[in-house]
Order: sequence, then structure tokens, then C-alpha cells
Amino acid sequence: MGFWSREVVPRFIDKACGTEAMRKGRDLIAQGLSGVVVEIGFGSGLNIASYPPEVTLVHAVEPSTVGRRLAADRIGSARVPVEYAGLRGESIELDDESCDGALCTFTLCTVPGVEQALREVFRVLKPGGRFHFLEHGLAPDESTRTWQRRLEPFQLRLADGCHLTREPGELVRAAGFEIESLDSAYTKGPKPWVYMTMGRALRPT
Repeated sequence: MGFWSREVVPRFIDKACGTEAMRKGRDLIAQGLSGVVVEIGFGSGLNIASYPPEVTLVHAVEPSTVGRRLAADRIGSARVPVEYAGLRGESIELDDESCDGALCTFTLCTVPGVEQALREVFRVLKPGGRFHFLEHGLAPDESTRTWQRRLEPFQLRLADGCHLTREPGELVRAAGFEIESLDSAYTKGPKPWVYMTMGRALRPT
């Protein structure tokens, strides 16, 4: 991992994904979670303030040392306790069926082994456990898709492996989850980057 990916990208994401508009989305997607929750792509802890009171413990999975440092103050002042549970979503350091819920925001675009990471989330969730996700991804109109495909090689280099063309809902469904709700729309900004999907899914009982 080079200097750009190690030192610059986590700080950029902390700022770019820490806006008021992003916070509102985080608040919405965290609603309905309760008990013990695993969060992959924990980053700098931007979701901490959005967890509802019903959440009793957050298991955080995050590979970036800088991200963990940026999260330290937020963890220290959080209402809900946070414990780290590994570095990579592809290998979560938790027992089978040990979590009541799971969350990820702006993570499935970047995880190298995204299919394996989702299988790990499935593994650690209890039957009936809820998985909430907020992600950007492949747009519905072909003109924007064309630009996403053109821009993706540059995006991968500049944003440490972030894809523009993944389809979060399909990835979650393919991992065995039952989709409960899936809402997708453009938000403000350049169209290749702002087609957002807010989803809620269940591990089948």
C-alpha cells in the first residue's frame, strides 16, 4: 500500500463522506438496527453517531490504520461501545451467528473480495438478522454507465480500489440474503458517482 492509499485516501473519505447530506443518509440506514452489530468498512467511525439506542455493541472491521486513528475520538465519546473485529471484511474475527445486525456504508464498492466479505457478514449474522447498506453503484441509464466504465480505471487508482460499476443490491442478493427493501436514486453531484442505493436485507431463518 503506497503513501496515497495509506495516508491520503482515508482522510479524503473522512471529509467527503462526512457531509450533512451523508449524515442524513447514515441516520436513515441505521434505523431499525438493534443489539450487537458488525460494521464492515468502519473507516473513521462516521456511522457511530447514527446508531439508534437499541444497538448495544458495534464490532468494527477496518483495515486502515489512519482510519482507526481518525475514529479514536468518535469511539471515545460514543454512547455505544465499539470493539474491533479484524482488518478485512473477507475474514471477520467473530463466531458464527453471533450478531443481531450488520451495517456498511460506501464499502461494497471498494472491498477487494466483496463476494467473500458478504458471505462473512451472512455467516456472523443470526438467522433473521438484519443487514443494512448504503452504497453508490452502477447507474440505470446507459449514458451514465458508459461514463462510469470509462472513468473506473482512474477511479480505481485514485480512490484505492473504489469501483463505479458494482451493483450493491445484486451483490447482497447473490450472497444469500433476502432483500427487504431497496431504494435507488441519484443524489446531487456528478452522475457517475451519485447513483445511491439504500437497502435492507435479512439472513433467512
